[in-house]
Amino acid sequence: MSSESDPDVLPVHVYIRVIGGKWKPEILWFLRKGPLRFGELMKKVPGITQVTLTKNLRELEADGIVIRTVFPEIPPRVEYRLTEFGESVFPVLDVISAWGRRYVRHKKEMAE
Repeated sequence: MSSESDPDVLPVHVYIRVIGGKWKPEILWFLRKGPLRFGELMKKVPGITQVTLTKNLRELEADGIVIRTVFPEIPPRVEYRLTEFGESVFPVLDVISAWGRRYVRHKKEMAE
């Protein structure tokens, strides 16, 4: 695929790369209410492994969606929060969530 600065790249592909996938929308959904520590995220995102959570958080940080703050304490405390730009994803996630609810109703109606 071309680079994201290429005008021929579909914006939906950029969305999928940056915040798509199985885990990133869920991680973002929980960070919506405020900063969380790594362990808190592990508890809130059922089924995610420590390695997968770490990888996804690093990618979100590299893309400017999440900020990782290390507090100089013993033991060190690490907290994750959304950037101002990261918060801009919620109108998109809200629409996707509404569509998902409609789809579930649609499938239920088809089965009846």
